This record gives sequence, structure tokens and C-alpha cells, in this order.
Amino acid sequence: MKKVLIYDSTLRDGAQAQGISFSVEDKLKIVERLDRLGVSYIEAGNPGSNPKDLEFFERIGRIKLRHAKVIAFGSTRRVNVSVHEDANVKSLLKADTPAIAIFGKSWDFQVIDILKTTLDENLKMIFDTISFFKNKNKEVVFDAEHFFDGYKANPDYAMKALRAAVEAGADSICLCDTNGGTFPNEIQDITSKVVNEFNVDVGIHCHNDTGMAVANSIVAVQAGAVQVQGTINGFGERSGNANLCTIIPNLQLKAGYDCIPKESMSDITATARYVSEIANVVHDERAPYVGKYAFAHKAGMHADAVSKNSVAYEHISPELVGNERLFLMSEVAGRSAVLHLINNIDNTITKDSPQTKLVLEKLKELEFEGYQYEGAESSFEIVIRKILGKYHPSFELGEFKVVVNEPSICGANSSAMIKINVDGQNEITADEGQGPVNALDKALRKALERFYPQIAEMKLTDYKVRVLDSNSATAAKVRVLIESTDGKEVWTTIGVSTDIIEASWRALVDSIEYKLIKDKEAGQSS
Repeated sequence: MKKVLIYDSTLRDGAQAQGISFSVEDKLKIVERLDRLGVSYIEAGNPGSNPKDLEFFERIGRIKLRHAKVIAFGSTRRVNVSVHEDANVKSLLKADTPAIAIFGKSWDFQVIDILKTTLDENLKMIFDTISFFKNKNKEVVFDAEHFFDGYKANPDYAMKALRAAVEAGADSICLCDTNGGTFPNEIQDITSKVVNEFNVDVGIHCHNDTGMAVANSIVAVQAGAVQVQGTINGFGERSGNANLCTIIPNLQLKAGYDCIPKESMSDITATARYVSEIANVVHDERAPYVGKYAFAHKAGMHADAVSKNSVAYEHISPELVGNERLFLMSEVAGRSAVLHLINNIDNTITKDSPQTKLVLEKLKELEFEGYQYEGAESSFEIVIRKILGKYHPSFELGEFKVVVNEPSICGANSSAMIKINVDGQNEITADEGQGPVNALDKALRKALERFYPQIAEMKLTDYKVRVLDSNSATAAKVRVLIESTDGKEVWTTIGVSTDIIEASWRALVDSIEYKLIKDKEAGQSS
């Protein structure tokens, strides 16, 4: 298998995405997780851009990594400034990383109109900076910014920029589709020409502005590139960067390239979720390979076929990437899909068992009432447990009261009082929140944590409300979906009612019950 070096830039490019900001502690955790995954390089930031990155580089130097090299990122020296006097160059040296990434202009338009300098001066900037770091015994990656746009506008100058880097001693040259507007056929053609021209490793760095960053990265590898730059989950500025969670399994499982250790491939889904969690963003559940719905089946015919032989509607086994098969519950799901979920609870039940028919009939009845379980399988699992006589509630509601106060005081406009019973013991608790559902959630958790301390591990990550019959105006039924996580697993529960607080309560109770059921079963099996 031909080796492809995976170069992760989540901590720099990913941090440029809207809504993402990594603390130093966040970055250290992500580095250790990426190293465990087995990537070759981790581009960790620009030490010359902010004090936070300087602190990070100081601390990461004390951590021993097994696989990855940490890379500090920065630009060529400034126009008409000596490389020895350039502040950015000094900060890169101070970072004390074994490898340095230097970006420089390769598009004549950028040199003349943006840098406001001459084409010759830009080539000297590239040469001076790279040769400086090579003289300091650093491995140097040259990122040719806007390379593909530059090549299409002036191929001779774009190649001169690469030549300046190679002659200065660059260990690899990375071709950047910085604006993300290049098509795969152009990427393949231009990359092939560069590979044939230079006797150094060639890399590819793609942005996703036309939705082709993954495809462009793969065709570049097929054209001879041996280094792929990208981010976990495709995080990045504008439409994002090339998604390594798609690229790695595509190259390794389908195209025969060696990207990460074989045993690490099954950790890629958990890694993707881990980074989403630290970045505090909702994980893309429709992402290839690592999304919750990447191997989800809803149509009865599809589910039945997959149950007989997964090859029928799956391009790989989900276990290869640490994911799992999911049969979505709906009135069109069919017995095979329902049986799959039933067998997770009781594997003695068959497709023709009377319990299977009961579950199907209950599913259709509940969907008629407004429940939709294709996105809330956790709630439907509780329904199945009730039908099979395998549901034992962890607590019982005595009563709850919710009060909404306007205007809000210190950000809280609602309060909730709740009375619950756990094994004959009553607990009465109250709390405040930003809205009645938040107040109710906090009060319920406070009441339960005395009995179930693990409740503290879970949190709500998404809350959705849909009006089912808009013609009924304020008397309409609403469907509430709550997504929860404990950092290891994500689950979704549902509630339906004409009262939005009642619907929310039902989804909230299922969410907590699901967590407690899974924890109990995990404890019994360990």
C-alpha cells in the first residue's frame, strides 16, 4: 500500500470556522486524540498571531507523541524585511517544533495587488524564509497559497514559486486551492504536472467552496500527491476545508492507500464526535462514514435486504469506521427494521412472533398521533420495552409546576418545582432557567442526581419543536425532539402533545430513562 501522509489542520483552519474557538486545553486534548488516531502531522496554529498559540506551543513541547509531528504555521518574511529581523519568523523559531509550514504567494495577482510588491521580491521571500529554517534543521512544508488559481492565470510564475521553495530546501510543497473553486479534472491535471516537474513530496490542500474538497483531494493523490491536508469534520472558513473523516476511509478502505494505522480506522467515528464535542458544535449526523445516519435504513425493502446481507445497501461495514447500522423506525420500516431494534432488547423474538406484530401496530398508532421515530429511536426503544414487559421506570413523577416571569432577572425568566419518587423516596426540588423547559430540565436533574450521580454526565445538545397542525393555531399539537449526549453516545427522544411543556417533559423523561437503562445494562455486562 502506498503511504499518504495525513496532515491535520483542525487547530488552525478549523478554528477559523464561524462559532469555533479552541482554548489551549482544547487544543492539547485534540492533539492527543489526533496522535492516537495516527495522523502524520498536526498543524497547531500560528505562534506569531496570538498569545494563546504561544502558550500552546510552550506546553505541547512537554508532551510526547507517538505518531504525529506538531507543525507551527506562518508566512514568508515580510516585504523588504530581513528574514533575521522578521517578527513572524522569530515566533516560528520560538515555537520549537520539529517541522514548520510556510505559506507564500504563488499567484501573480496576489503578489502585485495584495502584497504590493514585485514578482522577484516574492520569490526571494519564499527562498529566504525556507532556507533560514532549513539552516536551523527544521522540516519545512511550503504551502503554495492560491496555487491553482495562480497556475491557471500564469503557469510559469506559479511554477517559479514552487521552484524557489524546492531550491531553498523545502521537504514538501503543498498545492493550495485556497478559494475552493477548482474542479477535479483541473486539480488532477495540474497536480500531475507538478509531480512530474519536482523531485520532492507534493501535498494537496483544498477548500470546500464548490463542495468538491474531498473529491479534489482524492484525485490529487491519484495524480501523485503523497500528503493530504484537511480538518476533522471539514471544519474551516466559509464552506469549510477538506474533510479528513471522509478522505481517510475513502483512500484507505477503497483506494488501497495507507493513511493511518489499520487498527485506528475503527476509532475515526469516535474521534469525529470527540472533536465536535470539544468544538461545541452539533455533529453532522449525515456526514459520510462518521454520521449517525451514514448507515441508516428506513424503507422496508432496504431494511429487509440489509438484514439478509448488508452489501445490498451498504458500501462498507459500519464497524470498520467505528460506526453502527441504524434502522429508522416509521410506518414504512417493515418487520425487519423493527425486529432489529427488538432483538437489541430480546434476541429470542423472531419476525413472526406475536410481539413483533404488537410493536408494529403500536408504531403505526403512535405515528398517527404525531410521533415520528425515525429520528428518535431511543424513545421507540422505550416503547418496545414497555410492550415486552422489560421497562422498569427509574423514577415516578409526583407533580411539577412551571412559572414564567417577565421581564427576566439575571438571564432567568422561568422557575420550575418538581416532585419525584425513586424507590419509595420522595424528592422535591426547584430551579430557575432560561425558559420553562430549561428550568424543568435543571430541576429534574437536581432531583435525580442524589439517586443517579451519572446524570451529571449528560447534557442536552439540541431542542426542536414542530407544529403538527398549523390550522389549529395555538391549540395545535406540537412534536418536540430532544438530542442528548454523555460524551460517549448521542441519542434523540420525542414527545407529542397540544401542550409544548408536556411534550417537552415526555421527551425529557425518555432522554434520562434511556441514559439510565444503558448505564445499568453496561454495568451488568461488565
